[in-house]
Amino acid sequence: MTRNRPSNPSWPARRRTDGPPLVVTADDALLAELLPLAAAADVTPEIAGDPLTALVTWSRASVVLVGADLAAAVAQVAPESRPHVFVLSRERAPDDLFRTTLHLGAEQVVELPGSAGWLVEQLADLTEQQPDRGRVIGVVGGSGGAGATTLACALGQWAARSGAAAVVDCDPQGPGLDRMLGLEGRDGFRWDTLSRTTGRLSARALREALPRRGSLGVLSWHVDARVPSLQAFAVREVLSAARRGHRVVVVDLPRSPDPLVDEVAARCDQLLVVTLASVTGVAGAARMRTRFAEHADPALVLRGEAFAPDEVARAVGLPVLVQMRDQRGLAEAVDLGLGPLRSLRGPLARAVAGILGEPAAGPGAAVAAARPAGEAVA
Repeated sequence: MTRNRPSNPSWPARRRTDGPPLVVTADDALLAELLPLAAAADVTPEIAGDPLTALVTWSRASVVLVGADLAAAVAQVAPESRPHVFVLSRERAPDDLFRTTLHLGAEQVVELPGSAGWLVEQLADLTEQQPDRGRVIGVVGGSGGAGATTLACALGQWAARSGAAAVVDCDPQGPGLDRMLGLEGRDGFRWDTLSRTTGRLSARALREALPRRGSLGVLSWHVDARVPSLQAFAVREVLSAARRGHRVVVVDLPRSPDPLVDEVAARCDQLLVVTLASVTGVAGAARMRTRFAEHADPALVLRGEAFAPDEVARAVGLPVLVQMRDQRGLAEAVDLGLGPLRSLRGPLARAVAGILGEPAAGPGAAVAAARPAGEAVA
């Protein structure tokens, strides 16, 4: 069980605590019980066998776990006040341990093994928090053939140049993002595997389990999956873990109406509707805008030059983020297993760089940034 105490008003509002967990104990039996819990949370703690050693990493640890055997001694050295300090007891805690906990400035007394599951959750949550959470971008086609899947893959490829990125395939009837990126032969988890699992999914476990090339991981479907459908619990866990473990997460959404897909779109920081510059394309985008009217930040990616961006924006009721002309060789690049972003130059590269807010520059040479909507095409 866990027992709370009032929060400490002296804690600073902001503090960088992104180091590994710190365990302060000289009790080997407590360590033997605690270390498997840390392993279950995908963390490797630092261990201090005395209070003075603990002071070295006290402030920067993501969480501090103080054994009941050393709680009084740690309190005597008066370490700096900080959040996420817990006192661990292998048996029912005596009253004097709660008094020591208050003196130490810890949040709770955690009694093991009864609170083992709770402690695993805390370790995983606190150690996976990052100063900036990952950006999740949803991509959906305004009409069939608009190129939403191509754009999703290209966004993932570009984002992976500067950090961990993932593309998540939420369209079981699509071509498969792993095939689009040439990763269908790589080992790793697909949706059918994750849909059979239960419990919390850690960011590290997901990142390491996905088929990947370099910094880009992809979650898609097995070709012969018997039940190609999304499971709500799996989708929620995946998006949460992917956001914690990647700088950018791109979600390829199906056009078919579905409450779960609408929920996924609502969880995205930005929603892109890929629209063909044609009468049918604009009409389809207008229908899609109605479907996602409540989304916080929807925008259009306009493919083609038959209509001006301001005309499309007025017709659909959404701003045009970028406009791009068609690019030759996309199908060839995908067939070669290179993914759609074969080159860091060209309309597609400029478009994804503009969406991500990064300069479109190839190796050793600068290229034009993505063209804002309304500017002339070079």
